[in-house]
Amino acid sequence: MNKTSLIKKILILVVILILPGFLYYLLTVKGENRYHPLPIFGPKPLAGTFHKVKGKEIPDTIFHTLGDFRLYDQHGRTVTPKTFDNKIFVAGFFYTHCPTLCNTINGYIDSLNRNYVKSELAYFVSLSVDPQRDSVKVLDGYSRQFEHPGPKWSFLTGDTATIYPLIRKGFLMNVVDEGKGDFIYPDKLVLVDSHKRIRGYYDISIKDVTRLNDEIKVLMLEEYRSKEKPLY
Repeated sequence: MNKTSLIKKILILVVILILPGFLYYLLTVKGENRYHPLPIFGPKPLAGTFHKVKGKEIPDTIFHTLGDFRLYDQHGRTVTPKTFDNKIFVAGFFYTHCPTLCNTINGYIDSLNRNYVKSELAYFVSLSVDPQRDSVKVLDGYSRQFEHPGPKWSFLTGDTATIYPLIRKGFLMNVVDEGKGDFIYPDKLVLVDSHKRIRGYYDISIKDVTRLNDEIKVLMLEEYRSKEKPLY
């Protein structure tokens, strides 16, 4: 082996060893100046307390969270906020006898879910706004049309006394039972972080769902930095 060939092999080895660490450095250190955190939606009252940053007192903020709830997935398992501890999730809203839009909503969730099947951090929720018709058994049958409906993708039901306040006061959107099987319900997807805070609203469109997919990754990076969890 001549000297030139040896030098080339050494250089290649150095690149292989250094490049992953350099990319990690760019993401975790330099990335702080390149990636902007996602906004936090909802009211933000001041807590009346302070914390110090570089000697300066900064008022503490109380961020809006979803609040408590108790629902049931398509397998009859109980789902509460604790189910999503240390996880982020995307929520959509539907009812099984909805003529068109609900299928589009769950179709987009299906495509997103496929991207994160192996992720331990990203989960998905489809919440029925018609729990009187959409029992656990009905949701189980409905979910079977999708390739990976669980355990990372939950179709949820419960009772209107829980679901409607959760949508209105938790997700900060509206839902109305107009009677005869018709509903006014949220036509957006919602991104929620591990603290149960709303981090984004997205229209049911290719453009916004693509943005949602990108912002799931941004939020995963945020969670990774704060908890040192794997990205995927």
